[in-house]
Amino acid sequence: MYVADTRTRPAGPGTTPGLPVPPPATRAPAGLARRAVPATVLVLGAVSLITDVSAEMVTAVLPLYLVTGLGLSPLGFGLLDGIYNGASALVRLVGGHLADRGRRYKSMAALGYGLSALCKPALLIVHSVAGISAVLAVDRTGKGLRTAPRDAMISLAAPPEAQGRSFGVHRAMDTAGALLGPVVAIVVMHAAADGFDAVFTVSFCVAATGVVVLLLFVPGRVPQPGPAGSGSAKSGSAGSGSAGTGRGEPAAVSLRAVVSLLGDRALRRLTLCALLLGLATVSDSFLYLILQRDLDLSGEWFPLLPLGTSASFLLLAVPLGRAADRFGRWRVFLAGHGGLLVAYGLLLAPVGGAALPAVVLVLHGAFYAATDGVLMAAAAGSVPERLRSSGLALVQTGQVGARFACSLLFGAAWTTWGDHAALAAATAALAVCTAAAVALRPGRAALRPGRAAQ
Repeated sequence: MYVADTRTRPAGPGTTPGLPVPPPATRAPAGLARRAVPATVLVLGAVSLITDVSAEMVTAVLPLYLVTGLGLSPLGFGLLDGIYNGASALVRLVGGHLADRGRRYKSMAALGYGLSALCKPALLIVHSVAGISAVLAVDRTGKGLRTAPRDAMISLAAPPEAQGRSFGVHRAMDTAGALLGPVVAIVVMHAAADGFDAVFTVSFCVAATGVVVLLLFVPGRVPQPGPAGSGSAKSGSAGSGSAGTGRGEPAAVSLRAVVSLLGDRALRRLTLCALLLGLATVSDSFLYLILQRDLDLSGEWFPLLPLGTSASFLLLAVPLGRAADRFGRWRVFLAGHGGLLVAYGLLLAPVGGAALPAVVLVLHGAFYAATDGVLMAAAAGSVPERLRSSGLALVQTGQVGARFACSLLFGAAWTTWGDHAALAAATAALAVCTAAAVALRPGRAALRPGRAAQ
């Protein structure tokens, strides 16, 4: 039973005599509020963990299924991989805008997760390139619809000084699912007579579970951080249109207001940098195929390669998120691309040994840990609260659209020149784009550690 402490404060400098002393139970440990990750972030992390188990089960076997099972050329695989990773580009803008209208973040995220889940059993009945292309396009449409609203919920629930850490925790949980997915795929492939169909079936069941968790446990309205950490941009931010929305009724969100976000210099340069760097980022699947050929791995062990990336991502996501909050999100973002350059260089270097693939995969995971959530944390500082989902979608669209183009170009280069010549061209392009991004410098919102734009 709780009994209030009725002791009063003695008079002293900076105190008011006669005020009651707060009960011990209400005294939070120093710094606890700053270290805490909002419950919304943790629940969304759980949803992403479950969903990524499902997605990575398919991703782990898909390159092998398409290249060896269906006999696709590298150019054909590049087209399908581009669809898989880039079809969501424009849809992200739609999902972001619809989520901002009436703050329907949860509803839009649930629609996206549900659409992707329904695509898993469709892979059981389509065996042509055209059919698989259509299924992958719908699956990535679901991803495009859900990503910006989900990231907006994370951004709005977390205080500005903890954006990097909150995105890091979410991405770590998401990556735990990515780590488990290939393991489950390997187990299913070994246990089932028709391994590919069994993987697609189990993947659907897991994806459906993620949708249920989202619907039951993610709050309908995102809890906002306190006044000191609202994360809202002031009325002077680009695209705000009015003096902010506060905590009252949401203001109307027009397409004109969304487009006007690019009037903000920092957000415009951040989007341009994400686009440039995406143009020279080789798809994960191509990287794994190069490693598989270099190591001469058998098909049943191919799903192990994504595990190295996922393990590194999992271990480094939170530390690099904290580093981004402390030292600057843009600096950490660029450092991640520097690590990717080193990974490409190692693949091209005339060196071998068992340690080389491990180092490449660790650097690959570190790249994602330093860029994925960190980019969203940097962008959140330049976007007003009422347009948060739309603003994050703008940055994501530039990046994903560029990676779609890179998949097509890399597939064509591989078909024409060979895998290592294509990788050499991509490495040179990444070096040039990284130098251009350093010169552009997006602005204070991305460079300043510890706070979002106010």
